[in-house]
Amino acid sequence: MRILGIDPGLQTTGFGVVDMDGHTLQYVASGTITTTHLARGDLPARLKVLYDGIGELRARYQPDAAAIEIVFVNVNPQSTLLLGQARGACVTALVSCNLSVAEYTPMQMKQAIAGTGRAAKAEVQQMVKRLLQLPGLPGKDAADALGLAITHAHASVATARLQAAGNVARRNTGSYKTGRVI
Repeated sequence: MRILGIDPGLQTTGFGVVDMDGHTLQYVASGTITTTHLARGDLPARLKVLYDGIGELRARYQPDAAAIEIVFVNVNPQSTLLLGQARGACVTALVSCNLSVAEYTPMQMKQAIAGTGRAAKAEVQQMVKRLLQLPGLPGKDAADALGLAITHAHASVATARLQAAGNVARRNTGSYKTGRVI
């Protein structure tokens, strides 16, 4: 199974692609989609770049599933709204490519990758490097995206085992204190 991880951002969206064969994970690609070349006030054009970029990733790497980070609430509500719109463009692009989309909170990803939900970005980068046996550290946004893909790979194995034991279906949502649950 090939998994595309997306770490959404309005200026920089990270992506990571991994192959899962049984319990073995293999790095395929990673990088970023940037909108910094466009005017900050041109939100529709920036969202289009993200949407088109996800479409290009789908065409190039042919993933079987996708994992995306759930937006957390920032101190600045305007930043949260903009990030939510970037995430929406990414989710829409993934769904329009007929990909199943799993969502994970930053804490869930960090717990799965580094063993603690409060891991720093540098710790996530180091663990992604180790888990995928990379020659160097991936960029911060790409490392988070690869971490999301790895998290989904681990979660899909656990979900498959649960489904084999009984009739359990995975919901593609994350966990919040109120509202959405896994």
